[in-house]
Amino acid sequence: MAKRAKKQINLFYCAESEELARKVADHSDVIQLQTISWRNFDDGFPNLFINNAHDIRGQHVAFLASFSSPGVIFEQISAIFALPKLFISSFTLVLPFFPTGSFERMEEEGDVATAFTMARILSMIPKSRGGPTSIVIYDIHALQERFYFGDDVLPCFETGIPLLLQRLHELPDADNITIAFPDDGAWKRFHKLLMHFPMVVCAKVREGDKRIVRIKEGNPEGRHVVIVDDLVQSGGTLIECQKVLAAHGAGKVSAYVTHGVFPKRSWERFLHNNAEGSDHQFAYFWITDSCPLTVKAIANKAPFEVLSLAGSIANALQI
Repeated sequence: MAKRAKKQINLFYCAESEELARKVADHSDVIQLQTISWRNFDDGFPNLFINNAHDIRGQHVAFLASFSSPGVIFEQISAIFALPKLFISSFTLVLPFFPTGSFERMEEEGDVATAFTMARILSMIPKSRGGPTSIVIYDIHALQERFYFGDDVLPCFETGIPLLLQRLHELPDADNITIAFPDDGAWKRFHKLLMHFPMVVCAKVREGDKRIVRIKEGNPEGRHVVIVDDLVQSGGTLIECQKVLAAHGAGKVSAYVTHGVFPKRSWERFLHNNAEGSDHQFAYFWITDSCPLTVKAIANKAPFEVLSLAGSIANALQI
């Protein structure tokens, strides 16, 4: 069978995602970067202009988004809804981090599941000449959220775990790695991708008015334990997991999350010079570049390392 020719992709991007977009383009000679003028009227509302709009007619087009805050979503949605109407051959939205993914449940009447709201908005993206929009998302918080999207878009769910596996194989103690999950949800989400490692599963148990992290199963003694989860916010759960793993004899503890959200600069509590003594330090803390603002904030700060999604995104654009 003849090898399928690669699609030539015109990749637009928001201002926050420019660095990642350039890395994606560097991974492939068939990806050409295109630009949007992100201007505003005097009242603050977007005054956008898609450059080279005529030149992309009949072409495959993608947009690399970053919904880092409600304030930047509207201008990007405006561009996303406009691009498919420019007589393009196909349209792909790459949204590495689906920001409302952890708000997918209603625990009492009156709760608003904003994950559903966001999915429905994206489901309304106009069709291009080639058909429905493809939406690429990495490690969405709950897999059932795929059912929140309507039939007029094609969600494609990717994972950053291969980047972690590659990095773990490069470590000098690669043969002494144990994977830990902070709760059953993380275990269900990722354990099938990490089957060849010994595993530890933690759980939060109630003791009086407090919820305490305990080891539910597995033995971390003498191992380099890597805690794996989809995202981190304040980091409190990861810190409590690190403490209990160290108390049970872990040689050292590291962490991996695909999405380093870290609101209110909560990443600062993980810096080596801020940790509560060497026993409470993380050897490594790996994140991807799905949250560009965090990547800039933690640059060259131990224990953080960024594993770039650029190659994976370049591959996903060829699906």
